[in-house]
Amino acid sequence: MIPFSVAIIAGGKSSRMGTDKSFVLIHDRPLIQHQLDRVHALGQAETFIVTNQFERYAKFGLRMVSDVLPETGSLGGIFTALTHAQHDWVLTLACDMPFINRELLKFMLKCMDGVDGVIPRVAGYPQGLHALYCKTCLPSIERKLSASQLKVIGFYEDVTMRYLDEAEYAIFEHVEESFFNVNTPTELEQARQIYHAKFYTG
Repeated sequence: MIPFSVAIIAGGKSSRMGTDKSFVLIHDRPLIQHQLDRVHALGQAETFIVTNQFERYAKFGLRMVSDVLPETGSLGGIFTALTHAQHDWVLTLACDMPFINRELLKFMLKCMDGVDGVIPRVAGYPQGLHALYCKTCLPSIERKLSASQLKVIGFYEDVTMRYLDEAEYAIFEHVEESFFNVNTPTELEQARQIYHAKFYTG
């Protein structure tokens, strides 16, 4: 397997949640802990967190890095992850997805040869914060950031991406929940219901 890093992007302002969404509870555990459990021991050389709040995330015992270019949104978070990663390939994940599917991630990791990124699509739309990126993407991302073009998928046309559509990953159980984002109190309640309906084993 090609060596890779895992980066959790936790630099958002959580304005729609009203509190730091990484630490809202799903079955008595912070949302980000659910995610860290799911990416544990995938074969990565390191797992680190992109955040500007080191004191809050220190409890997880992981390396933390702050934004290289502040106030540049999710694309800036990806740029920071690629800049600081110890390896050329980085599995980049938003901090607000508690149900990431390990089998899908393993499948993605088998698709890195000969491309600059591996990205699942849902209904044709790339899931840019549930993706593998190579450092070869850095020049294209930097050009977009310099032009204040902050849309995550904006640089994709400049690099070679391997897209995974539903027909390829539908075989994995509960895979649709892998892309569920928790951004609002309503979505948090939905996440709690999903957890108890599909993942709770107590």
